[in-house]
Amino acid sequence: MRLKHMALSALFVAFAAPLSRAEYIVLRSGQRLTVTGYQIVGAKYHLQMKGGTVDVPVDQVVAIEPEDVFTPIPHVEVSQEPFGDLIRDAAKRYSVDADLITSVIAAESNFDPQAISRRNARGLMQLLPATATRLGVKNIFDPKENIEAGTHYLSDLLALYKNDLALTLAAYNAGPERVQRYGQRVPPFAETISYVRRVKQTYNQRKSSSSPAKTAPRGAAAAVSTPPAAASTSARF
Repeated sequence: MRLKHMALSALFVAFAAPLSRAEYIVLRSGQRLTVTGYQIVGAKYHLQMKGGTVDVPVDQVVAIEPEDVFTPIPHVEVSQEPFGDLIRDAAKRYSVDADLITSVIAAESNFDPQAISRRNARGLMQLLPATATRLGVKNIFDPKENIEAGTHYLSDLLALYKNDLALTLAAYNAGPERVQRYGQRVPPFAETISYVRRVKQTYNQRKSSSSPAKTAPRGAAAAVSTPPAAASTSARF
């Protein structure tokens, strides 16, 4: 009864206001909870929701699905956002637009440095442990190391796909091998398609609301000018 009460309360909170980045937690009871972030703590999912948090036993969660409805996100300068200094430093070091890094972090972890996905991707930029190790990360939950490695990886992907933002984001989400498997196109996975659309929408909103005089490093032009690719989605498989 306590779990049911918590779930119903959480459901009410979840739909109390529109979300800019969300996913559905599907429970065995059939209820779908809208969350802005989640992580596994022991034998429970710690769910972040509009208005608070709720813990749900892992065995009560049957699926986690992307929500394909997004509301505009007000532009905030990187310097005023969480981890702004770290994002700017990584942007300069790897010549990747800071707004793109911020957009990826917003979609990946909603700025939660302790976030862990159901596929074990971790930290602000949701790195898989194997990827983090390859990039020299010692503490995957350390914001500086995670942002540095995630930006390094983004830079590598932008170079690999010649600044094609859709393919870069698809590869970041699903892996370069899946982009290659589907003929250098966005893989036809609902989650990856939603992810690419969400990050591009956030990024383009940030660029359109920023000063026209602002110059951006590699990755910015591609993000604005590249048309949406064919269905492409992927997660950390």
